[in-house]
Amino acid sequence: MNTLTKTDFIHYLRCPESLWLSKNKPEKAKQDEYSLFLRKIIEEGYEVESYAEQLFPEAIKLPDDGSFEDTREALEKPNSQFIQATFSTEKGALARVDILERLPNNAWHLYEVKSSTGVSTKKSHNHIFDTAFQKYILEENGLQVDKVSVIHLNKEYLRQGEVQASQLLEISEVTSQVNTVYETIVEQIQEALDFINLSEIEEDKCSCLRKTRSNHCDNFDYFNAWLPKHPIHEIKRLTEKKLNAFLNANQFGISEIQEDANLNESQKAQVTSLQQGKPVVDWNTIKTQLDALVFPLHFFDYETYASAVPQMDGLRPHEHMPFQVSIHSMDENGNLKHFEHLADDLEMPEKMLEGMQEFTGTEGTFISWHASFEKGRNNAMKLWLPQFSDYLDYINDHMFDLETIFAKDYIDYQFKGSSSIKKVLPVLVPDLDYGDLEIQDGTMAMDTWGNLVSSGNQSSDLEEIRNSLLAYCKLDTLAMVEIYEFLKKHLEN
Repeated sequence: MNTLTKTDFIHYLRCPESLWLSKNKPEKAKQDEYSLFLRKIIEEGYEVESYAEQLFPEAIKLPDDGSFEDTREALEKPNSQFIQATFSTEKGALARVDILERLPNNAWHLYEVKSSTGVSTKKSHNHIFDTAFQKYILEENGLQVDKVSVIHLNKEYLRQGEVQASQLLEISEVTSQVNTVYETIVEQIQEALDFINLSEIEEDKCSCLRKTRSNHCDNFDYFNAWLPKHPIHEIKRLTEKKLNAFLNANQFGISEIQEDANLNESQKAQVTSLQQGKPVVDWNTIKTQLDALVFPLHFFDYETYASAVPQMDGLRPHEHMPFQVSIHSMDENGNLKHFEHLADDLEMPEKMLEGMQEFTGTEGTFISWHASFEKGRNNAMKLWLPQFSDYLDYINDHMFDLETIFAKDYIDYQFKGSSSIKKVLPVLVPDLDYGDLEIQDGTMAMDTWGNLVSSGNQSSDLEEIRNSLLAYCKLDTLAMVEIYEFLKKHLEN
């Protein structure tokens, strides 16, 4: 008999077939490798739980590997609060409850701990559904649940000194929301338990076929391998309604879409690009944008560190702090010079900004990719380090977002509906890629640097790690330079 945990149930709600595969054919499912992002979320969840436990100092903490019998034995004691109580049902639903509190009427208050800054009701992870699942299992074991709450981070918390759990965390009661969906969730739990124990299912498609790409399960390619090389799911920002209209018309690939399809101009350009086998480019608009740039051009990129529980004074939960920057500056003759900074410790980026200001001064244009992020970090640094406000204001006021060209003026089907630099670079500059780097993306950079500074810089391969971080960030800005030069070259021909 397959079991169903809370995590499994959320997986089921997203894609029943994907969960079935992971339970019944694990060797074919993508489930064994945690992404760095997911691993970071899990680790931070444990840290937040440790602070939540401080709110219940009299609670009995059950063993991490505790059984249902351990929980039953503990609940018979006169204590009123319990941490990590474990329950199961006859059909195989399992729950480990973060915090359980006995109420004066001998009913129970269920607490679920989350590392978010609020109660999420997103499709990707609905905390109300989480807690309803836990409530169901408790009530199946004869415990009446009268109150349900989510303990989450206080988004307004600003660390100043030692972290106090009572300031870091908030408790939001969600009893009414849980009760509203409870009957539906119980039905879905029963359906999930039945489904994962089926001996076989149709494996030629999954529920995600009718969902937009950002909502696809990890096993989408396994179930839908029959789709053409460029399925309609690649169309940029395609709504679920339009997606299903194409599927209902048996149009599964971009090449099958008709000219009169109800798409916006950017989406039509993507379809045209595939059908013609070449990019659709508005060179006049691109020329106007690039000609307006004032030299020197500073191609720059930050790497940032964030954590659920702020690791230093002046930060809020999940607030991104730049720890690294790379700048490639180009003069009117195309000559390049490079500046880079990588912090050695967890500290405010004062040294980084000093070096940047000395290197660039307040002249020229700052070029980024997805400028809203860099602008947001600059605004945050103005609050932390107001002595650099004028410099940071200059950057924000003289910034050009190179990504915007590939969002609407240069559309290539090979970008697969994305304007990410990781998608654009291999198409335009195939000789320059991230494949040989030790650091592959921003999450890996954040994780690597976080581990480096938390270890007290005692790592035997410290220099190698630093060089890997520097190489990754340097390639980000060099990639922008190469893409800019690609565009200029084509404008000159």
